[in-house]
Amino acid sequence: MNIVVGIATAGRREVLSETLLHLTRQTRLPDAIFVCPSAADDIDEAFARTLPVPVTIVAGERGLTKQRNAILDRAGAADLFVFFDDDFLPRGDFLAEAQRLFEAAPDLVVATGLVLADGIHGPGISVEDGLEILRRDGATTAGHPPTPVYNAYGCNMVFRFSAIAADKTRFDERLPLYGWQEDVDFCRRLSKRGRIVKSDALRGVHLGNKRGRTSGLRFGYSQVANPLYLFRKGTVSLKWALRLMGGNIAANLAGSLKPQGLVDRRGRLKGNAIAFLDLLRGRMDPQRMLEL
Repeated sequence: MNIVVGIATAGRREVLSETLLHLTRQTRLPDAIFVCPSAADDIDEAFARTLPVPVTIVAGERGLTKQRNAILDRAGAADLFVFFDDDFLPRGDFLAEAQRLFEAAPDLVVATGLVLADGIHGPGISVEDGLEILRRDGATTAGHPPTPVYNAYGCNMVFRFSAIAADKTRFDERLPLYGWQEDVDFCRRLSKRGRIVKSDALRGVHLGNKRGRTSGLRFGYSQVANPLYLFRKGTVSLKWALRLMGGNIAANLAGSLKPQGLVDRRGRLKGNAIAFLDLLRGRMDPQRMLEL
């Protein structure tokens, strides 16, 4: 199989370099890596040229969905297309296990792995700590069969490229900047082509680096606007959208009473409120967060 890795990045130059270096330690190396930075200084080009895997830098407009689409447009055909976040450290056998998984199941179109630790839920995980978590996990043998899931987790997504190419599927660019829930939308549109699974043979650590994140206010707006937008376009059910919104709003309410440091719950709650006001006024749209 030909395996291509794509990474969209913004404001994490040092972490990206560590991630790229880490990818060269895979037991099954990627055939190519495509990186789309939001700005020229988001990537150390000189360092990237020293790596034993070809790294192609792709020009694209700022925004996760736009950057990922630029990668898809530039990379061309592959057997497997893997999107990693710029702060995701896959275990050394991740790509080898992905190849084994997709070769064994021709009806499989999307797979996501087991996140051993996720810094997104706290202050973040350092590269050193992430590598130590992987080292400790190194002897673990994953033997469970893959399980069906609704969508892949955006930090690590493996796609059978023929499923993407069949309808020229692309990420929805109306989901701006961080593109929250873009992974759900993309995966659900591919679901008609085959199965989506989670496999504990695919393992890694999501550092959850806080640089390059969307502001609390904007993110809060997206927490309401994006799920309802996906419902309106028919990607997800109303029940799914309401459950996601309700959980996030409840967390923001609770967190506003007791601030949580790096998580701006009050800003998110304010963004939630603005989105509901826009809904009542008939002007709610994911793109509106750019005006906040």
